[in-house]
Amino acid sequence: VQLQASGGGLVQAGGSLRLSCAASGFSFDDYPIGWFRQAPGKEREGVSCISSSNSRTYYANSVKGRFTISSDNAKNTVYLQMNSLKPEDTAVYYCASSRWGCSWSEALYDYWGQGTQVTVSS
Repeated sequence: VQLQASGGGLVQAGGSLRLSCAASGFSFDDYPIGWFRQAPGKEREGVSCISSSNSRTYYANSVKGRFTISSDNAKNTVYLQMNSLKPEDTAVYYCASSRWGCSWSEALYDYWGQGTQVTVSS
């Protein structure tokens, strides 16, 4: 099982980025995929999650209305479209898979991607 996160970069406040999480070794149909982020000096926090089996999506309050999570099961890839980015969105973003369903608890995620840096300048 492998997860590969990509798509990070440097963007001005108000801009957009789309992160990708490509999976190999398992199907998104079976395992929800979550996005987490960790800013310098802060704990890692959950951002969004998608459960393809029941077509449900979840968002942290801090990103609701600005971020959209989606999946392309044919490509086994999950996307996180981030719009109206703010400097406080600056963090390393990680994707992870869970056998237990979408959750904000890191402990329930089994496999993690390597992270991709998102930097939002003011």
